Amino acid sequence: MNLNNKTLLITGGTGSFGKNFINYLLKNHSNLKKIIIFSRDELKQYEIKKTLIKNKFFSKLRFFLGDVRDYQRLLIAFKNVDVVIHAAALKQVDTAEYNPMEFIKTNINGGQNIIEASNYNKVKKVIALSTDKASSPINLYGATKLCSDKLFTSANHFFGEGSFSVVRYGNVAGS
Repeated sequence: MNLNNKTLLITGGTGSFGKNFINYLLKNHSNLKKIIIFSRDELKQYEIKKTLIKNKFFSKLRFFLGDVRDYQRLLIAFKNVDVVIHAAALKQVDTAEYNPMEFIKTNINGGQNIIEASNYNKVKKVIALSTDKASSPINLYGATKLCSDKLFTSANHFFGEGSFSVVRYGNVAGS
């Protein structure tokens, strides 16, 4: 997809993938209209601002505080967005086993919110990040990501073929 003059939003934009992807975009796609960093972590947003403030393309960055669990906030955030990269997720395997409902709320319900808010705002392309743990899952984290993957791929049947994609990767360390 051509990113010239497009607005791109990254959920979980302050995580390890998000930080690295933002740097990649600023180096290789300076023709983007705007990059929206959507996350619930105010401190990490502040820290990213501090590291990027001297970047010549800093004016293209927007910092949007919110949670993928909050559908109403997503409706506002996705207004006039062309591309969504959905990287927000709870990821710690041991934490999932002790807090299963939190993982379901974020990884599954949050994914559904992304799909519905994207459809409502006519986002052209949504790419959800998955994990190798979603392939034949043996833990709750993998199971929630598999459910999320299924939601995104099936959304194409309802909202437009090719609008929703899933990218599966291994460990993100070092992104």
